[in-house]
Amino acid sequence: MARFTFGQTVFYDGLPLVAVAIGLFGLPEIISNAGQRDMPKVHQGKIRLRDMMPTRKDWRRSGMPMVRGSGIGGFFGALPGTGGLVATFVSYAVERRVSKHPEEFGNGAIEGVAAPEAANNAAVQSAFIPTLSLGIPGDPVMAIMLGVMMIHGIVPGPDAIQSRPDLFWGLVVSFVIGNIMLLILNLPLIGMWIRLLKIPYNLLFPVIVSLTCIGIYSVNYQVVDIFVLLAFGFLGVGMKALNFEVAPLLLGFVLGPLIEVYFRRAQAVSAGDLGTFFERPISGTITVITLALLAWAIGSALWNGRAARRARRPQDA
Repeated sequence: MARFTFGQTVFYDGLPLVAVAIGLFGLPEIISNAGQRDMPKVHQGKIRLRDMMPTRKDWRRSGMPMVRGSGIGGFFGALPGTGGLVATFVSYAVERRVSKHPEEFGNGAIEGVAAPEAANNAAVQSAFIPTLSLGIPGDPVMAIMLGVMMIHGIVPGPDAIQSRPDLFWGLVVSFVIGNIMLLILNLPLIGMWIRLLKIPYNLLFPVIVSLTCIGIYSVNYQVVDIFVLLAFGFLGVGMKALNFEVAPLLLGFVLGPLIEVYFRRAQAVSAGDLGTFFERPISGTITVITLALLAWAIGSALWNGRAARRARRPQDA
């Protein structure tokens, strides 16, 4: 039966994933920046390529931090639900702890830039491991990738490498080609990217919004997708103002239908017995860990809330 369609046939297949993702992550940034009175000033000096090349001292100071950051990023990126953000902060904290001059962090220490960036790059690529092998996205970007693959009839899972070797090895090669292209394009064209920021914001923001709407419309050629984009854009603004994370909403949007389908399938096979999730070692372990993490998250939130209220009581008194 059709659910949550509000009587509109265009919603029978659900909400458009691209419109929801861009509405949650793209439009709130544009709206928040458009509301600022004092925008950051752009560097007016001439930028030369040779001035951006690292010196021997820079290489010597950033060599080991990049190695440690790559290891940390590869580990956390392969864990479902963590993503590059966690790896970045962990890498920065590790470098600050092992550094002989931690007071330089926050004042331009190259270790504090090289390690987190290496961790972020490693985590972004290793996030494909749980996405392709388990169908569990590690971050919102992987959630979008998972949705796109499902739209094209590609079902990630343990047999994805054998069933679609062209997809897997093409993805591996694209990592190498993408990094080389980024290096070739970004360094020589930094001056051009900076010049784009000199465009007045009252002209830049409407152009970005217009191109976004055109891109969303070109996916399904439906005007309703633009309204979905605007609706989720304002929802993202409200969530950002109230300090709510929008990433879990997008992850739930992508994983929700999968959870429902496989839960219903498991119940049909087991004749409605919920104990089927605990009978086998792998499924039982994953279910117990999931319930433990859920209980820990709820308990820590309640504990932190009580601690914050206790800390405010003496001040109020």
